[in-house]
Amino acid sequence: MNEPMLKTTPVELSSTEFFNRVRARLSFDVPRSLVDPNIIPQSGDAGTDHMLKVIAREQPIRPAAVLIPIVDRPEPTVLLTQRSPNLADHAGQISFPGGKIDAIDASPRDTALREAEEEVGLDRSFIDPLGYLEVYGTSFGFRILPTVARVKPGFALTINHAEVDDAFEVPLSFLMNPKNHQLHSKEFRGVERTYYAMPFAERYIWGATAGILRVLYERIYLP
Repeated sequence: MNEPMLKTTPVELSSTEFFNRVRARLSFDVPRSLVDPNIIPQSGDAGTDHMLKVIAREQPIRPAAVLIPIVDRPEPTVLLTQRSPNLADHAGQISFPGGKIDAIDASPRDTALREAEEEVGLDRSFIDPLGYLEVYGTSFGFRILPTVARVKPGFALTINHAEVDDAFEVPLSFLMNPKNHQLHSKEFRGVERTYYAMPFAERYIWGATAGILRVLYERIYLP
C-alpha cells in the first residue's frame, strides 16, 4: 500500500501560531511508558500495537530520546540527519538527532540536547525546548521520547561523521501536510502492520522518523 493517509485540506499555521500551540499542548511530564514494559505505547494501528506487545515480551526496553529541532525561519524547517551507513542500528536512515538515555542525563530532554550537540554540533544556546510528544515504540525495542524544540537561526553545524553522514532541513509545511503522509505496510509474524513515509526530493523519510512527524501533526495541527 502506498497512498496518502488523509485526503484533507492542510491546516496552515503561522510560525507564531505553531509554537504557541506546541507550548500550550505539550509538557515535560515523562510518560511511564518510557520505561514500564507493562505499558505499551499506542500507535493507533492494530498490527503495530501487536508488534509492540510481542517486542515488550521478548526484548528489554531501550529508552531513548530525540530532538525535533524546528528552525524558526520565515518558513520554519525541521532539521534532520542522515545516519552513517556503518552504524549498528538504523544505518543510513533519516532520523532526528538523538540516542539512548544514559545515566548521566538529568532527563530525556537533556539526552536530546546532548545527542544533538554530539552528532551535529548544534549548540544548545540556540535551542528552546518546548515539550515532549508521546512515547514512540519501535520494532527494535526502543521507546523514544521526542522533545519538540524551537531553534534560533544563525547556528553552525559540525557533523560527527562517525554517527551522521549529513544534516539537512525540510520545510515544516511539507512535513505537516497530510497529503504527503504515505501509508505503507509490511508483515510481522503473520500480522500486517503499517508505517508512514514522507518522501522529499531525493530523501526517503520513513519508519520511526515519519511516524513521529505524524504524531506531531496529529497533536499540534488537529483540533
